[in-house]
Amino acid sequence: MPAPSRTPARLAIIGGGPAGLMAAEVARAAGLQVDLFEAKGSVGRKFLIAGKGGLNLTHGEPRPEFDARYGSRRDDIAAWLDDFDADALREWARDGFGIDTYVGTSGRVFPMDRKAAPLLRGWVRRLREQGVSFHVQHRWLGWDDDGALRFDTPDGEQAFVADATVLALGGGSWPELGSDGAWEDLLRTRGVEVAPLQPSNCGFDIGWSEHFAGRHAGAPLKPVVAHWRDDAGVEHALQGECVVTATGIEGSLVYALSATLRDAIAANGEARIELDLAPGRDLQRLQHDLSRPRGGRSLSEHLRRHAGITGVKSGLLHEVLGKEALHDDAVLARTIKRLPLRLLRPRPIAEAISSAGGVRLEALDEALMTRSMPGVFCAGEMLDWEAPTGGYLLTACFASGLRAARGAVAWLSRSDA
Repeated sequence: MPAPSRTPARLAIIGGGPAGLMAAEVARAAGLQVDLFEAKGSVGRKFLIAGKGGLNLTHGEPRPEFDARYGSRRDDIAAWLDDFDADALREWARDGFGIDTYVGTSGRVFPMDRKAAPLLRGWVRRLREQGVSFHVQHRWLGWDDDGALRFDTPDGEQAFVADATVLALGGGSWPELGSDGAWEDLLRTRGVEVAPLQPSNCGFDIGWSEHFAGRHAGAPLKPVVAHWRDDAGVEHALQGECVVTATGIEGSLVYALSATLRDAIAANGEARIELDLAPGRDLQRLQHDLSRPRGGRSLSEHLRRHAGITGVKSGLLHEVLGKEALHDDAVLARTIKRLPLRLLRPRPIAEAISSAGGVRLEALDEALMTRSMPGVFCAGEMLDWEAPTGGYLLTACFASGLRAARGAVAWLSRSDA
Protein backbone atom coordinates (compact mmCIF):
# COMPACT_ATOMS: atom_id res chain seq x y z
CA MET A 1 0.00 0.00 0.00
CA PRO A 2 1.22 3.54 -0.71
CA ALA A 3 2.17 5.57 2.34
CA PRO A 4 -0.48 8.07 3.38
CA SER A 5 0.28 11.58 2.18
CA ARG A 6 1.34 14.03 4.83
CA THR A 7 -0.20 17.46 5.25
CA PRO A 8 2.47 20.10 4.65
CA ALA A 9 3.75 21.80 7.78
CA ARG A 10 2.13 25.15 8.45
CA LEU A 11 4.26 28.26 8.88
CA ALA A 12 2.81 31.48 10.26
CA ILE A 13 4.55 34.70 9.23
CA ILE A 14 3.61 37.80 11.19
CA GLY A 15 4.40 41.04 9.41
CA GLY A 16 3.94 41.99 5.76
CA GLY A 17 7.06 44.02 5.09
CA PRO A 18 9.94 42.92 2.86
CA ALA A 19 11.34 40.48 5.46
CA GLY A 20 7.98 38.79 5.96
CA LEU A 21 7.19 38.64 2.25
CA MET A 22 10.61 37.18 1.46
CA ALA A 23 10.14 34.59 4.19
CA ALA A 24 6.77 33.67 2.68
CA GLU A 25 8.30 33.25 -0.77
CA VAL A 26 11.11 31.00 0.41
CA ALA A 27 8.93 28.88 2.69
CA ARG A 28 6.22 28.37 0.08
CA ALA A 29 8.80 27.38 -2.54
CA ALA A 30 9.99 24.73 -0.06
CA GLY A 31 6.50 23.27 0.13
CA LEU A 32 5.27 24.67 3.43
CA GLN A 33 1.73 25.86 3.93
CA VAL A 34 2.19 29.58 4.55
CA ASP A 35 -0.17 32.01 6.28
CA LEU A 36 0.96 35.63 6.45
CA PHE A 37 -0.64 37.97 8.99
CA GLU A 38 -0.59 41.77 8.79
CA ALA A 39 -2.00 44.24 11.33
CA LYS A 40 -2.87 46.85 8.71
CA GLY A 41 -5.32 46.57 5.84
CA SER A 42 -2.62 45.83 3.29
CA VAL A 43 0.99 44.65 3.26
CA GLY A 44 4.14 46.62 2.48
CA ARG A 45 2.91 50.06 3.57
CA LYS A 46 6.28 51.28 4.84
CA PHE A 47 7.92 49.87 1.70
CA LEU A 48 5.56 51.95 -0.44
CA ILE A 49 6.04 55.14 1.57
CA ALA A 50 9.82 54.71 1.52
CA GLY A 51 9.65 54.47 -2.26
CA LYS A 52 7.61 57.63 -2.80
CA GLY A 53 10.65 59.71 -3.64
CA GLY A 54 12.21 56.83 -5.57
CA LEU A 55 12.61 53.27 -4.32
CA ASN A 56 16.19 52.91 -3.11
CA LEU A 57 16.26 49.13 -3.33
CA THR A 58 19.92 48.50 -2.49
CA HIS A 59 23.40 49.96 -3.01
CA GLY A 60 26.12 49.36 -5.57
CA GLU A 61 28.97 49.48 -3.07
CA PRO A 62 31.11 46.32 -3.28
CA ARG A 63 31.67 43.96 -0.42
CA PRO A 64 33.27 43.98 2.13
CA GLU A 65 32.76 47.76 2.18
CA PHE A 66 29.02 47.10 1.94
CA ASP A 67 29.18 44.87 5.04
CA ALA A 68 30.99 47.56 7.04
CA ARG A 69 27.87 49.76 6.87
CA TYR A 70 26.31 47.55 9.56
CA GLY A 71 28.80 48.64 12.20
CA SER A 72 29.20 46.30 15.15
CA ARG A 73 26.87 43.75 13.48
CA ARG A 74 28.82 43.58 10.23
CA ASP A 75 29.98 39.98 10.70
CA ASP A 76 26.49 38.69 11.50
CA ILE A 77 24.85 40.46 8.59
CA ALA A 78 27.67 39.53 6.23
CA ALA A 79 26.61 35.91 6.79
CA TRP A 80 23.06 36.78 5.70
CA LEU A 81 24.41 38.62 2.67
CA ASP A 82 26.44 35.58 1.66
CA ASP A 83 23.04 34.02 0.90
CA PHE A 84 21.33 37.07 -0.59
CA ASP A 85 23.31 40.23 -1.28
CA ALA A 86 22.75 43.37 -3.33
CA ASP A 87 23.50 41.63 -6.64
CA ALA A 88 21.10 38.82 -5.78
CA LEU A 89 18.39 41.35 -4.90
CA ARG A 90 18.78 43.12 -8.25
CA GLU A 91 18.70 39.78 -10.07
CA TRP A 92 15.58 38.75 -8.11
CA ALA A 93 13.77 41.94 -9.18
CA ARG A 94 14.83 41.55 -12.80
CA ASP A 95 14.22 37.84 -13.29
CA GLY A 96 11.12 37.60 -11.14
CA PHE A 97 9.28 40.77 -12.12
CA GLY A 98 11.03 42.21 -15.16
CA ILE A 99 12.18 45.21 -13.12
CA ASP A 100 15.59 46.41 -14.22
CA THR A 101 17.61 48.62 -11.92
CA TYR A 102 20.35 51.20 -12.28
CA VAL A 103 23.07 52.61 -10.04
CA GLY A 104 22.71 56.35 -9.38
CA THR A 105 25.55 58.82 -9.00
CA SER A 106 25.56 58.27 -5.23
CA GLY A 107 25.86 54.49 -5.64
CA ARG A 108 22.24 53.92 -4.66
CA VAL A 109 20.31 51.39 -6.73
CA PHE A 110 16.81 52.20 -8.05
CA PRO A 111 14.27 50.52 -10.35
CA MET A 112 14.37 52.12 -13.78
CA ASP A 113 10.98 53.76 -13.12
CA ARG A 114 11.99 54.49 -9.47
CA LYS A 115 8.61 53.19 -8.26
CA ALA A 116 7.85 50.77 -5.42
CA ALA A 117 4.23 49.96 -6.27
CA PRO A 118 4.82 47.81 -9.39
CA LEU A 119 7.29 45.61 -7.55
CA LEU A 120 5.06 45.20 -4.49
CA ARG A 121 1.93 44.49 -6.57
CA GLY A 122 3.70 41.91 -8.67
CA TRP A 123 5.23 40.27 -5.62
CA VAL A 124 1.97 39.96 -3.69
CA ARG A 125 0.16 38.69 -6.78
CA ARG A 126 2.79 36.01 -7.33
CA LEU A 127 2.70 34.94 -3.68
CA ARG A 128 -1.07 34.57 -3.83
CA GLU A 129 -0.79 32.52 -7.02
CA GLN A 130 1.79 30.31 -5.31
CA GLY A 131 -0.63 29.60 -2.47
CA VAL A 132 0.35 32.00 0.32
CA SER A 133 -2.71 32.91 2.40
CA PHE A 134 -2.88 36.56 3.44
CA HIS A 135 -4.72 37.68 6.57
CA VAL A 136 -4.89 41.47 6.90
CA GLN A 137 -6.25 43.44 9.87
CA HIS A 138 -4.86 40.73 12.14
CA ARG A 139 -2.91 42.36 14.97
CA TRP A 140 -0.76 39.89 16.85
CA LEU A 141 -1.38 39.67 20.61
CA GLY A 142 1.09 36.95 21.55
CA TRP A 143 0.39 33.32 22.47
CA ASP A 144 -2.39 31.68 24.46
CA ASP A 145 -1.83 29.10 27.19
CA ASP A 146 -1.80 26.29 24.63
CA GLY A 147 0.84 27.98 22.45
CA ALA A 148 -1.56 29.13 19.72
CA LEU A 149 -1.02 32.55 18.16
CA ARG A 150 -3.56 35.17 19.25
CA PHE A 151 -4.85 37.87 16.89
CA ASP A 152 -7.13 40.85 17.28
CA THR A 153 -9.31 40.93 14.15
CA PRO A 154 -12.41 42.79 12.96
CA ASP A 155 -14.37 39.66 14.02
CA GLY A 156 -12.89 39.59 17.50
CA GLU A 157 -9.96 37.68 18.93
CA GLN A 158 -8.95 34.57 17.00
CA ALA A 159 -6.40 31.82 17.60
CA PHE A 160 -4.17 30.21 15.00
CA VAL A 161 -2.11 27.06 15.40
CA ALA A 162 1.13 26.87 13.44
CA ASP A 163 3.99 24.39 13.35
CA ALA A 164 6.52 27.25 13.27
CA THR A 165 6.42 31.04 13.24
CA VAL A 166 8.48 33.79 11.64
CA LEU A 167 8.12 37.16 13.34
CA ALA A 168 8.86 40.08 11.00
CA LEU A 169 7.15 42.85 12.93
CA GLY A 170 9.41 45.79 12.14
CA GLY A 171 11.05 48.15 14.58
CA GLY A 172 9.64 51.20 16.32
CA SER A 173 9.68 53.87 13.61
CA TRP A 174 6.65 54.99 11.62
CA PRO A 175 4.07 53.44 14.00
CA GLU A 176 1.18 54.65 11.86
CA LEU A 177 2.34 52.16 9.22
CA GLY A 178 2.46 49.27 11.69
CA SER A 179 6.01 49.31 13.10
CA ASP A 180 5.19 50.32 16.66
CA GLY A 181 7.41 47.99 18.72
CA ALA A 182 4.41 46.62 20.63
CA TRP A 183 5.98 43.15 20.45
CA GLU A 184 8.86 44.04 22.83
CA ASP A 185 7.22 42.96 26.08
CA LEU A 186 5.53 39.96 24.43
CA LEU A 187 8.96 38.52 23.67
CA ARG A 188 10.65 39.60 26.89
CA THR A 189 8.06 37.72 28.93
CA ARG A 190 8.97 34.63 26.92
CA GLY A 191 12.65 34.91 27.80
CA VAL A 192 13.85 36.58 24.59
CA GLU A 193 16.46 39.26 25.24
CA VAL A 194 15.43 42.54 23.62
CA ALA A 195 17.55 45.70 23.47
CA PRO A 196 15.47 48.87 23.93
CA LEU A 197 14.37 50.38 20.64
CA GLN A 198 16.02 53.70 19.76
CA PRO A 199 15.73 56.13 16.83
CA SER A 200 18.13 55.61 13.95
CA ASN A 201 18.54 57.60 10.74
CA CYS A 202 16.95 60.47 12.61
CA GLY A 203 17.18 64.20 13.12
CA PHE A 204 18.46 65.95 16.24
CA ASP A 205 17.33 68.88 18.37
CA ILE A 206 19.66 71.84 18.74
CA GLY A 207 17.39 74.51 20.20
CA TRP A 208 17.49 77.35 17.70
CA SER A 209 16.38 80.84 18.59
CA GLU A 210 12.82 81.67 17.53
CA HIS A 211 14.17 84.19 15.06
CA PHE A 212 16.45 81.71 13.30
CA ALA A 213 13.89 78.87 13.28
CA GLY A 214 11.16 81.16 12.00
CA ARG A 215 13.29 82.35 9.09
CA HIS A 216 15.17 79.21 8.11
CA ALA A 217 13.26 76.05 9.10
CA GLY A 218 13.10 73.80 6.05
CA ALA A 219 16.11 75.38 4.35
CA PRO A 220 18.68 72.97 2.84
CA LEU A 221 22.33 73.16 3.81
CA LYS A 222 24.46 72.13 0.83
CA PRO A 223 27.14 71.35 0.32
CA VAL A 224 28.67 71.13 3.78
CA VAL A 225 31.27 68.94 5.44
CA ALA A 226 30.61 67.57 8.93
CA HIS A 227 33.56 67.10 11.27
CA TRP A 228 33.29 65.02 14.44
CA ARG A 229 35.31 62.87 16.79
CA ASP A 230 34.45 59.27 17.65
CA ASP A 231 34.54 57.89 21.19
CA ALA A 232 38.27 57.16 20.76
CA GLY A 233 38.96 60.79 19.93
CA VAL A 234 39.69 60.13 16.25
CA GLU A 235 38.49 62.90 13.95
CA HIS A 236 36.30 62.12 10.93
CA ALA A 237 34.82 64.19 8.12
CA LEU A 238 31.98 63.58 5.67
CA GLN A 239 30.57 65.80 2.94
CA GLY A 240 26.87 65.84 2.17
CA GLU A 241 23.60 67.68 2.55
CA CYS A 242 21.20 68.29 5.41
CA VAL A 243 18.20 70.42 6.30
CA VAL A 244 17.55 72.90 9.10
CA THR A 245 14.34 72.08 10.98
CA ALA A 246 12.29 74.09 13.46
CA THR A 247 14.10 72.34 16.31
CA GLY A 248 17.46 71.31 14.88
CA ILE A 249 18.86 69.47 11.91
CA GLU A 250 18.12 66.37 9.79
CA GLY A 251 18.82 64.93 6.36
CA SER A 252 21.08 62.40 4.70
CA LEU A 253 24.36 63.73 6.12
CA VAL A 254 22.94 63.71 9.66
CA TYR A 255 21.37 60.27 9.19
CA ALA A 256 24.76 58.86 8.23
CA LEU A 257 26.10 59.99 11.63
CA SER A 258 22.99 59.30 13.67
CA ALA A 259 24.22 56.20 15.50
CA THR A 260 27.44 57.94 16.56
CA LEU A 261 25.62 61.12 17.59
CA ARG A 262 22.86 59.26 19.45
CA ASP A 263 25.35 57.19 21.41
CA ALA A 264 27.44 60.28 22.24
CA ILE A 265 24.36 62.01 23.65
CA ALA A 266 23.53 58.93 25.71
CA ALA A 267 27.07 58.86 27.11
CA ASN A 268 27.77 62.58 27.54
CA GLY A 269 24.42 64.36 27.53
CA GLU A 270 25.21 66.03 24.21
CA ALA A 271 27.04 65.56 20.92
CA ARG A 272 29.10 68.11 19.04
CA ILE A 273 29.80 68.45 15.35
CA GLU A 274 31.34 71.21 13.26
CA LEU A 275 30.16 72.17 9.80
CA ASP A 276 32.35 73.50 7.03
CA LEU A 277 30.00 75.91 5.25
CA ALA A 278 32.44 76.58 2.40
CA PRO A 279 34.05 73.25 1.42
CA GLY A 280 35.52 74.71 -1.76
CA ARG A 281 37.54 77.42 -0.02
CA ASP A 282 40.43 76.95 2.38
CA LEU A 283 40.83 78.98 5.54
CA GLN A 284 43.69 81.10 4.24
CA ARG A 285 41.70 82.15 1.19
CA LEU A 286 38.64 82.96 3.29
CA GLN A 287 40.66 85.09 5.69
CA HIS A 288 42.21 86.98 2.78
CA ASP A 289 38.92 87.55 0.97
CA LEU A 290 36.98 88.57 4.09
CA SER A 291 39.67 91.06 5.08
CA ARG A 292 38.90 93.21 2.06
CA PRO A 293 37.31 96.56 2.87
CA ARG A 294 33.52 96.41 3.06
CA GLY A 295 32.90 99.99 2.13
CA GLY A 296 29.21 100.68 2.49
CA ARG A 297 28.16 97.08 1.92
CA SER A 298 26.26 95.13 4.55
CA LEU A 299 27.76 92.09 6.25
CA SER A 300 25.39 89.83 4.31
CA GLU A 301 26.53 91.30 1.01
CA HIS A 302 30.17 91.06 2.09
CA LEU A 303 29.71 87.35 2.94
CA ARG A 304 27.99 86.70 -0.37
CA ARG A 305 30.66 88.43 -2.44
CA HIS A 306 33.77 87.15 -0.69
CA ALA A 307 32.78 83.80 0.87
CA GLY A 308 29.81 82.57 -1.16
CA ILE A 309 27.75 82.54 2.04
CA THR A 310 24.04 83.39 1.73
CA GLY A 311 20.66 82.47 3.18
CA VAL A 312 20.63 79.84 5.89
CA LYS A 313 24.43 79.65 6.04
CA SER A 314 24.56 83.36 6.81
CA GLY A 315 21.78 82.84 9.34
CA LEU A 316 23.82 80.13 11.08
CA LEU A 317 26.75 82.50 11.48
CA HIS A 318 24.46 85.06 13.11
CA GLU A 319 22.99 82.32 15.30
CA VAL A 320 26.36 81.09 16.55
CA LEU A 321 28.45 84.29 16.71
CA GLY A 322 27.83 87.44 18.68
CA LYS A 323 27.76 90.86 17.01
CA GLU A 324 31.38 91.58 17.89
CA ALA A 325 32.67 88.27 16.49
CA LEU A 326 30.71 88.78 13.27
CA HIS A 327 32.92 91.79 12.55
CA ASP A 328 36.17 89.96 13.33
CA ASP A 329 37.30 88.65 9.94
CA ALA A 330 39.60 85.98 11.39
CA VAL A 331 36.90 84.61 13.73
CA LEU A 332 34.35 84.75 10.93
CA ALA A 333 36.57 82.78 8.56
CA ARG A 334 37.35 80.12 11.19
CA THR A 335 33.65 79.75 11.99
CA ILE A 336 32.71 79.39 8.35
CA LYS A 337 35.16 76.47 8.14
CA ARG A 338 34.22 74.97 11.51
CA LEU A 339 30.79 76.13 12.66
CA PRO A 340 30.12 74.42 16.01
CA LEU A 341 26.75 72.80 16.71
CA ARG A 342 25.67 71.24 19.99
CA LEU A 343 23.12 68.45 19.54
CA LEU A 344 20.87 67.96 22.54
CA ARG A 345 18.76 64.89 21.77
CA PRO A 346 17.62 62.70 18.88
CA ARG A 347 14.14 63.27 17.56
CA PRO A 348 11.46 60.80 18.77
CA ILE A 349 11.58 57.28 17.37
CA ALA A 350 8.18 57.75 15.73
CA GLU A 351 9.79 60.33 13.40
CA ALA A 352 12.89 58.27 12.61
CA ILE A 353 13.41 56.51 9.30
CA SER A 354 14.42 53.34 11.13
CA SER A 355 15.20 52.09 14.61
CA ALA A 356 18.09 50.50 16.45
CA GLY A 357 17.74 47.90 19.18
CA GLY A 358 15.36 44.97 19.10
CA VAL A 359 15.80 41.23 19.48
CA ARG A 360 19.46 40.70 20.31
CA LEU A 361 21.20 38.45 17.81
CA GLU A 362 22.73 36.62 20.78
CA ALA A 363 19.19 35.49 21.64
CA LEU A 364 18.97 33.72 18.25
CA ASP A 365 20.85 30.89 16.63
CA GLU A 366 22.47 31.19 13.21
CA ALA A 367 19.14 30.37 11.55
CA LEU A 368 17.53 33.30 13.45
CA MET A 369 15.50 30.97 15.68
CA THR A 370 14.97 32.17 19.24
CA ARG A 371 16.94 30.08 21.72
CA SER A 372 14.19 30.26 24.34
CA MET A 373 11.33 29.32 21.98
CA PRO A 374 12.18 26.59 19.46
CA GLY A 375 10.23 27.05 16.25
CA VAL A 376 9.96 30.84 16.56
CA PHE A 377 12.18 32.82 14.18
CA CYS A 378 12.74 36.57 13.85
CA ALA A 379 13.67 38.70 10.84
CA GLY A 380 13.93 42.24 9.59
CA GLU A 381 14.13 45.50 11.46
CA MET A 382 12.90 43.99 14.72
CA LEU A 383 16.39 42.53 15.12
CA ASP A 384 19.16 44.43 16.93
CA TRP A 385 21.08 45.98 14.05
CA GLU A 386 21.09 49.27 12.20
CA ALA A 387 22.46 50.75 9.00
CA PRO A 388 22.46 54.09 7.21
CA THR A 389 19.99 54.87 4.50
CA GLY A 390 21.07 54.12 0.96
CA GLY A 391 19.58 50.67 0.38
CA TYR A 392 21.46 48.94 3.20
CA LEU A 393 18.35 48.69 5.39
CA LEU A 394 16.21 47.04 2.75
CA THR A 395 18.92 44.64 1.63
CA ALA A 396 19.43 43.26 5.14
CA CYS A 397 15.67 42.96 5.65
CA PHE A 398 15.34 40.83 2.51
CA ALA A 399 18.37 38.73 3.46
CA SER A 400 17.17 38.12 7.02
CA GLY A 401 13.73 37.07 5.80
CA LEU A 402 15.34 34.52 3.51
CA ARG A 403 17.57 33.19 6.31
CA ALA A 404 14.71 32.90 8.81
CA ALA A 405 12.53 31.06 6.30
CA ARG A 406 15.30 28.63 5.43
CA GLY A 407 15.84 28.10 9.13
CA ALA A 408 12.15 27.34 9.63
CA VAL A 409 12.13 24.90 6.72
CA ALA A 410 15.16 23.07 8.10
CA TRP A 411 13.79 22.99 11.65
CA LEU A 412 10.43 21.62 10.50
CA SER A 413 12.18 18.99 8.42
CA ARG A 414 14.12 17.83 11.44
CA SER A 415 11.01 17.87 13.62
CA ASP A 416 9.13 15.79 11.06
CA ALA A 417 11.90 13.22 10.72
